[in-house]
Amino acid sequence: MWVSRFKPKGHATTFLLLNCAYTRKNLYQTTPLTHVIMADCYEERLKRLEYRSRESDEALKHLSLCVDVLQQVAENKKSDLAPRQKSELVIKLERENAELTSEIEKLKQELIDAEILNGRHHIFNPSAITAASSAAAPVATESVKKPTQEPVSAPPEKKVEESESKPAAKASKGKKEKPTEATGGGGGGKGGGAVGGGDKPVDVSRLDMRVGKILSVKLHPDADTLYVEEIDVGEEKPRTVCSGLVKFIPIEEMKDRLVITMCNLKPAKMRGVLSEAMVMCASTPNKVEILDPPPGSVPGDRIVFEGYPGEPDAQLNPKKKIFEKVQPDLVTTAEGVAVYKGTPFQVEGKGVCRSQTLRNTIIK
Repeated sequence: MWVSRFKPKGHATTFLLLNCAYTRKNLYQTTPLTHVIMADCYEERLKRLEYRSRESDEALKHLSLCVDVLQQVAENKKSDLAPRQKSELVIKLERENAELTSEIEKLKQELIDAEILNGRHHIFNPSAITAASSAAAPVATESVKKPTQEPVSAPPEKKVEESESKPAAKASKGKKEKPTEATGGGGGGKGGGAVGGGDKPVDVSRLDMRVGKILSVKLHPDADTLYVEEIDVGEEKPRTVCSGLVKFIPIEEMKDRLVITMCNLKPAKMRGVLSEAMVMCASTPNKVEILDPPPGSVPGDRIVFEGYPGEPDAQLNPKKKIFEKVQPDLVTTAEGVAVYKGTPFQVEGKGVCRSQTLRNTIIK
C-alpha cells in the first residue's frame, strides 16, 4: 500500500520493484543508494512545487493588475457621471431659480411703480441705513410728516424774539427794519440758515434736478480722476459737467446714458474747466453708481417729490448751504429706490429713479 501511494518515477521505480518484498520498516533501513534515489525523487517534487508556486505568484500579480484596472475604470465612470448629472439636474434647477428670482424682482418693481403712479403713497424706511430693525418704521413715518412744518415754524419765532428784544429807540430806523420784515428773517444773520430766500423752506423742492443725457465724455486734461462731459438737460445747448467718476465707472459706460443732474448749483471751475451741473450718484467708500431715471424719460424731465411742491431756486446761494442741509436725507432704500425722507425721486407719469445695485446708501 505504501509503495503504490508513493509513485516515484525513473530509476526510483526500478529500485522499488526490486525491493517490493520489504516491509515498511525495512524500507526506512535501506542502503546509501536508496537514500540517493529518494533524495532525487524529493528534489523533483520540490522543483515541481517551486514551479507551481511561481505560476501562482504570476497569476496573482496578473489578477491584482486586472483588479486595479477595473477599479480605475469604475472611478472614471463615476467621475464622468457626476458632472453629467449635475449639468442635467442641479445646473438646470439653479438656472430656473435665478430666472424666477429675477422675474419676481421685476414684477415687484413694476407693482411699486404702478401704485405710485396711481396715487398710492409708499412710505420707505430710510432708518435702515443706521439701524436694521423693523421697530424704527414708526419713527421714519413721523420724520416724513415733519419736514414741511419745522423749518417754516422756526423763523416766525425768531422774528418775534428779535422784535421784542429790540429797544424802542430803534423804531425810528425804518430803513433797517423793512428788510427784515420783507425777508422773513432769511436775509442775513442766523435766520438765513432756516430760510434761504422768501418764505421757502429748506427741503428738496429747492433743488433743480432734471433728467440729462451724456452726449460726449472725455478725461480731464489736468486731473486724472475727473471726466468732462457734455450733458443735454433740455436747454438750447448742453452743459459742461466735471465728475470724479474715473475710478468707479469706465468711460464706455458713461457715453449716451441718461443721468440725473443737479442744475441750479453755482458753476465752479474744476482744474480750469467750468462745471455747470452735478451728476447724482449713489455712493459708498468703495463703489459709486449713477442713478437711473425711469424708462421713457427724456432730457429736461423734472424730478419731483410728492408732498414737496414749489419751484426750485434759479441758483442756490452757496452761503446758505441749502444743498448741504438737504443732502444727508437723500438716500437709496432696500429696494434701490432713490428717496428724500422716504419720498421717492420720480418723473411724473413715468416712474421712480433707482440705483443699479447699491442699497441703503447716501446720494450725492
